[in-house]
Amino acid sequence: QVQLVESGGGLVQAGGSLMLSCAASGSTFSTRAMGWYRQAPGKQREMVARITSGGITDYADSVKGRFTISRDNAKNTVYLQMNSLKPEDTAVYYCNSAPNTYYGWGQGTQVTVSS
Repeated sequence: QVQLVESGGGLVQAGGSLMLSCAASGSTFSTRAMGWYRQAPGKQREMVARITSGGITDYADSVKGRFTISRDNAKNTVYLQMNSLKPEDTAVYYCNSAPNTYYGWGQGTQVTVSS
């Protein structure tokens, strides 16, 4: 059973940066594509970035050019570097496999961007 623990969120002003981390337990992590998802109040959860086991990345249009996903398979960790943050990036951020979410959801990490 893979467990996911997200961290690194916080309160930041518009234009600022944050680096999120997702630590995964279990042996299947390195073989799966992983993604970062977010859910804003009153909205559905959406995937914002994903990375294959080999490092190929893909981004939602809303974050392209501002967010960078990366992974360290040796550490079972996925990262999301978020730059030029906007108030509309405010959400709880989660990681999971992508595009199909095979793992249970972690607690997420709150990102709040003030204007």
